[in-house]
Amino acid sequence: MSTVSSSTTLMIEAGPAAPDAPVTRTGGVPLAPAGTVWPHCASCEGPMTFLAEVFPEDADGSGAGRAVLALFACRNDPGMCEDWDPYAGGNRALLFARDGLAPLPVPEAAGGADGEGAFTLGAVRTVALERVPGADYDQARAAWTGDEEEGNGEGAGKPAVLGQLGGHPAWIQGDETPACPTCARPMPLAVQLEEGPDHRTSMNFGGGGCGYAFTCEPCGQALFLWQC
Repeated sequence: MSTVSSSTTLMIEAGPAAPDAPVTRTGGVPLAPAGTVWPHCASCEGPMTFLAEVFPEDADGSGAGRAVLALFACRNDPGMCEDWDPYAGGNRALLFARDGLAPLPVPEAAGGADGEGAFTLGAVRTVALERVPGADYDQARAAWTGDEEEGNGEGAGKPAVLGQLGGHPAWIQGDETPACPTCARPMPLAVQLEEGPDHRTSMNFGGGGCGYAFTCEPCGQALFLWQC
């Protein structure tokens, strides 16, 4: 696969969906194989919050044979569990085969209350893919929205940009591309995520930050981090 991309695949907000819809989305509940255990934080040991599920597509629009990516991060005590770090155990990125997926039961919150809402985002947002010329994500956002300063759709009459599928990371801080824990090669970007257009249901990447998920599908490895 070429490492040079002549376009950026923007993920444009495309409205709500069922919480267990088998599509790329933020929020809802994760789809996972039977027997999957809901991830818990290595620091506080509490259940993590489900952030997003990504169904990757190849350049021809087909996702056949591609693994599904599910992303989680600890939100039990924001800022205390190093959920921004790919190795500290405050987040998890899981790869699943597409066959045999089913909704993963949401853990109960403290006191026995239904965990949904405590360990899921407050809204489900699906995406439409929009391919924009150029390999620079920030420039692609601005070009699509017509907003040279923000690129977030505000004031441009367009839905919000929720991130990019594949492509090259647009780092806010320095380059933190991780190496695969198995083969030690640099991992390609699977998805870059914006926090979301509504702070009440955002993924909370430190306030105006971005999340970055990387996968090595041949090795079955995935890592997640965020910057702000």
